[in-house]
Amino acid sequence: MSESEYRDDLLIAVALTEFSVQYEQADPELAEHAWQLAATRLINHDIRPARAVDELEIGASRE
Repeated sequence: MSESEYRDDLLIAVALTEFSVQYEQADPELAEHAWQLAATRLINHDIRPARAVDELEIGASRE
């Protein structure tokens, strides 16, 4: 797997996780499905959700 594909998978997992949090109250079933899809992507790379953010350097200051 290329570095680009790896980063794409991590970005998708983070987006799905955010979606699941935002829609948990409005549509719990859809939110759960989004979380499962995110978890599957992360498991494929043996990464915990918090580490995905670190891997992508989201929120890191760039000096």
